[in-house]
Amino acid sequence: MENQQTSNGKGLSFFERYLSIWVIASILAGIILGKFAPQFAKYLDSIAINVGGAPIVSIPIAICLFFMMYPIMVKIDFAEVLKAGKSIKPVGLTLVINWLIKPFTMYAISVFFLGTLFLTFIGPDAVDYVKMPLGLKLEVGAQHGGGTVVMYDTINQKEVSQDIAAENVDGVKMLRVPLWKSYFAGCILLGIAPCTAMVLVWGYLAKGSGGHTLVMVAINSLFMLLLYGPLGGFLLKMGALPVPWEALVLSIGIYVALPLAAGYFSRKWIIAVKGEIWFKEKFLHFLTPVTILALLITLVLLFSFKGEMILSNPLTILWIAIPLTIQTLFIFAIGYVAARVMKLSYEDAAPSAMIGASNHFEVAIATATMLFGLSSGAALATVVGVLIEVPLMLVLVKFCLKTKGCFAND
Repeated sequence: MENQQTSNGKGLSFFERYLSIWVIASILAGIILGKFAPQFAKYLDSIAINVGGAPIVSIPIAICLFFMMYPIMVKIDFAEVLKAGKSIKPVGLTLVINWLIKPFTMYAISVFFLGTLFLTFIGPDAVDYVKMPLGLKLEVGAQHGGGTVVMYDTINQKEVSQDIAAENVDGVKMLRVPLWKSYFAGCILLGIAPCTAMVLVWGYLAKGSGGHTLVMVAINSLFMLLLYGPLGGFLLKMGALPVPWEALVLSIGIYVALPLAAGYFSRKWIIAVKGEIWFKEKFLHFLTPVTILALLITLVLLFSFKGEMILSNPLTILWIAIPLTIQTLFIFAIGYVAARVMKLSYEDAAPSAMIGASNHFEVAIATATMLFGLSSGAALATVVGVLIEVPLMLVLVKFCLKTKGCFAND
């Protein structure tokens, strides 16, 4: 997230510097909330837009996620996209890594670790209950996308027979899927979401080209509008998971297109009224903690639903974190080595590698929540992505700085 402190050379702001600590604190707060006041989080999630009797969009979560995304989108100057032709090689490298390599390596790595190596620890018979795809009407017992349609008691959080559900107004149809596949779905949603936020900080700290980073932020935002839904649907279908096409489109509309449009038009209006200096030094500085605060509130809600499962199996986060960490390091290595082979300058090589390695976890969390539910394993997996990204990317920043001399044009 680009802000005044970053621009003035002070690096990460207080919120950004200790993001991992805030994330851990939010996880603990969510677990405590779920343990001692579970009805509060459930009530908030019940305030939702319903389709066919099933909650599709949690209004509190949608509000939080909008304020996660808007501060990012309003920082983008799409005029910078016009300058991309001057640096076609680094831009091309970044696009190839983000859209032709990264999604498929994430698929392979997560299937191997979650579906094979760690399956015994996760539980080969463990299941998760996820939302029915928007608009899909199937009878109980029907098979869809590797899952089985069941009736689910949302109050007691357990599967019930159809007869019992008929007497319970909180019984809804959901899909019962293998738990590891739910985690896998979250990994996929992370893998197809290139970073357009914190990468501004990583590039700055690594002394990379700010212009190239800004160009890729704008281009990736536009590419997400076109490719995130189709690519996500394709990979979920390959993994024998339900493909909620309508929800994918709705998710991109709410969590990418809406804040993107709001950011674009409000940026133009604010600069026209108050001037560019005020916009950069006052308005953006004010927005810096907004994204993180909205993220932390969302995490509290997410973990309030998953607290009991985490307490009973605390290694769950580790099983998810390992493939995500390997994916991050692998993609960074591909980008960094390829940049060296292509004889790019260090200033272009560092942000090119980091953009591919980091994830747009705000969109991934939003999409997982809408597609599969706030309490799903998919949502949990996207949250783990937040937990590991900050410390891991800071390590890669230090690695870049130490290897800067390997590039001829630094």
